[in-house]
Amino acid sequence: MIEIKVPTVGESINEVTLVKWLKSDGDYVERDEVIAELESEKATFEVNAEKAGILKTVGKEGDTLNIGDTLAQIDETAAKPEGAKPGAPAQESKKMVAAEVAKEQPKQQAQTAPAPADVKATPVASAIIADKKVDPKNIQPSGYNGKILKEDVLEALAHPGTKPGTQAFSRDEKKEKMSNLRKTVSRRLVEAKNTTAMLTTFNEVDMSKIMALRTQYKDKFKEKHSVGLGFMSFFTKAVCYALQEWPAVNAYIDGDSIVYHNYCDISIAVSAPKGLVVPVIRNAESLSMAEIEKKVVELATKARDNKLALEEMQGGTFTITNGGVFGSLLSTPIINIPQSAILGMHKIEERPVVVDKQIVIRPMMYLALSYDHRIIDGRESVSFLVRVKELLENPELLLFGKDPVKTLLEL
Repeated sequence: MIEIKVPTVGESINEVTLVKWLKSDGDYVERDEVIAELESEKATFEVNAEKAGILKTVGKEGDTLNIGDTLAQIDETAAKPEGAKPGAPAQESKKMVAAEVAKEQPKQQAQTAPAPADVKATPVASAIIADKKVDPKNIQPSGYNGKILKEDVLEALAHPGTKPGTQAFSRDEKKEKMSNLRKTVSRRLVEAKNTTAMLTTFNEVDMSKIMALRTQYKDKFKEKHSVGLGFMSFFTKAVCYALQEWPAVNAYIDGDSIVYHNYCDISIAVSAPKGLVVPVIRNAESLSMAEIEKKVVELATKARDNKLALEEMQGGTFTITNGGVFGSLLSTPIINIPQSAILGMHKIEERPVVVDKQIVIRPMMYLALSYDHRIIDGRESVSFLVRVKELLENPELLLFGKDPVKTLLEL
């Protein structure tokens, strides 16, 4: 009998949460087969069987375990059951669908919709969703961390057009244990508010030129680089130039010293299924627009799938967060410590503005820069944001950060 222990996942991490058993007690598992999913305060990761044999689970789903605790045991001396194949339980789950659905076939069908690949559901539930074309939005998940179970799908099929558990005048309550990631986010946000002299300055940017540029070149850009041309590459480029001109915004306080960076590691705030994560684009100042867009897509996809590695979320010298994708018009973002500043993007909204003494309608976006006043003065913060605004309103300057004519005349 060998013991599977909770592995070390980082220097500062002492405990993890057992999110889900992917194999059941008494199952025969193959060597290196995934048996469980764990969650630390920074990421989700999987545990593999070290030997083939009969699995004996020790921890329970939802338990908090210390590093080094026994997670499970495997009897490697047990004989392999006849007919058992590697990964058989996962394959058999699909075969069970026909029997499950036939046994509980509802008379009415739910609205048809393609099943997204990123639906958080058990294998059986995923198979029923795909087979019956159930819209996941009409399913009320009851599993841990919002996972859809088989019973949830069958309930939605039995009551099409309604969401179970949303009865009129309901006063039900649900108490759910905070995940390690959510606890870490909570602790760091409070720490940022309590340990920094945080202040926010605002400006607005006319997005007309960037939107026209994207409309003109988006098809050619996608054809050439195999990635869409979004707003994040423009903002990242603009921020990198501004950070190099105002290095205090790209620095942080370390005790009685200030650490300046000659590079721009840009953290991108991403809303993942289990909470806010902030993966980092390394040396963004040296990347092209296409390289930035590809990196944003890569990190956002990993965040959505809970596949971000610890090193991809560590470090960062400045953060960009985009509340505009959720419809936010204006906000005051909280600094991602130990960094000294964060830029908040917001919703693009057509508003009347004065241009050359004429009132015109332009697509405008509010920008918010929250900064640590201990290290960044008002002149630096305002000048930094004005520089970002200038670069965004004149995207041709993003080629090398300066006006070509002024560069020619050395002005």
